[in-house]
This record gives sequence, C-alpha cells and structure tokens, in this order.
Amino acid sequence: MHRTPTLLEDLSVEITARDTATLVAHAGDLPAGTRVSVTHLGTEGAAERREAAAAAARAALVPVPHVAARRLASPSELASTLEGLRRHDAHGRLFVVGGDPRTPTGPYASALDVIASGALATAGVREVGIGAYPEGHPAIADDALWAALDAKVAAIADQGLAGSLTTQFSFDVDAVLTWVERIRERGIELPVRVGVPGPAGVRRLIAFARRCGVGTSAGIARKYGFSLASLAGTAGPDAFVEDLGARLTPEHGEVRLHLYTFGTLDATIAWAAAARMAATAPAG
Repeated sequence: MHRTPTLLEDLSVEITARDTATLVAHAGDLPAGTRVSVTHLGTEGAAERREAAAAAARAALVPVPHVAARRLASPSELASTLEGLRRHDAHGRLFVVGGDPRTPTGPYASALDVIASGALATAGVREVGIGAYPEGHPAIADDALWAALDAKVAAIADQGLAGSLTTQFSFDVDAVLTWVERIRERGIELPVRVGVPGPAGVRRLIAFARRCGVGTSAGIARKYGFSLASLAGTAGPDAFVEDLGARLTPEHGEVRLHLYTFGTLDATIAWAAAARMAATAPAG
C-alpha cells in the first residue's frame, strides 16, 4: 500500500444528528482530532445539529458543522447559528454548502453568498470547507461548476480564512485523480478530502450514486468491488482506497479521505480502524 498509510492519516467522517449516540459510543475508536462533519438536513433541527457538534468536541474530536445557505431565512439566522456553535466551541471549522432547496429561504442563494458576507470571519470561524464534484453535478453545468469553485476559493482567501475541499463520493479513482490534477493546474492548492462511502449495502450505494450523479458503469462498479448484476451484499472502499493511495504523487498536493457513512457510522469507524492497522502493520 504505497501511500495508503498517509492517505488514511487525518481522515474525516460525516454524520447526521441522529448518529450522535453512535458517535459517542464509538468515539474512542477514532484518533483524537478526527474531523466529524455534521450535515445540515431539513429533517433535523438546529439544536440537534449543535448537540452532535458539541458531542464531537467533548470526545476530543473536531466538529465541522455544515451550514446550508439556501436554508437560512436571514442574516440574523446565520448570526444566531454561528453564535450557537460558538457557545459549544464548535465554530472554528465549518462546511458551507448551497443546500437542497431549489428556492432560497432567505437572501443566500449559494455557499458563495454566505462566505462573501463576512459573517464567518466576524464570528471567529478559522477554516471553511466547500464541496467539489469530480464527476460533475447533475443540476449544474460544468462551466458554471468550475466558475463557482474558483469564486468560492477566492472568497475564502479574501476573508483571510483557511480553506479545504471535500468531494462528492466516487467509485472511480481515474475521475478523482483527473479532477485533482485539474484543480492544481488552475492554481488551487487547498487540501482535498476525497469522499468515499464507508461499508454499506450495494443497493443503498447505487441509490445514493444515482441521486448524486455518480458514475456506476459495470466496469467502474467491478473495480470498486461490486457487481451491477447482483445488488445483494455490502461493498467497502478497500480497493478504491488502495488504488488511490498507490497512485498519489507529491504533485497532487495534500489529499486525505472523507468517509460518508450512509447510516452505518459504527461499521465505518470499524473499517477505518482496521484499515489504519493494516496499512501500518510490518510487511510479512
């Protein structure tokens, strides 16, 4: 596993508020300082998300709450959201997304609007994560997607904040590496967290992939470790991670993993612990 040990260092996991109890129960199986992203779902309230972030902080993990721009009704709601996170010491790192609603609830139509508002820097946020799409976005043209990425990266720098990129999950190492090479050619040097699903049922993986516009050709699925001809069973990211780790070079810059749990946080944490152990075990 050429560079897999490095790839597995400082990985991050993504949870929803409903995963809080599982996170608390298994936090000891994650290295201290592991980043825990807390998604902003419309079915969960602000208090639930704050508690999930606070639970991560109490467990010596690093909370990364999501802020969904189009779900914010007003600048005062953004300010109160940031203040609530600050009271739980969970505001230092945020992940800012546009969010699912097609029509904004308030004045923020995109992640860029939130970043450029200046509210994050004023509230003491130090680092802003933004989303990225190596295989494109099902609802956004490629030219617009690249322009938005460039604008968000510039806005983060203009606000004097650190930044990072977290990609949509993928089954295709070729697509991910091509995208990383393209952003480096564009002069984007931010750290990249490559999204990969933790162990999950194949049917669930396919359903999420179709929803997110992720490629699932027969060849890609086979390389990842499952077959489109048989959707029974579970697939894990082992083959993807080993291939990605073996092919990374210094020219790709800082690259780590971001694990999407899809409701299987306990299994994902167990996979990560086993992968780190296997990657660092002496040969033979």
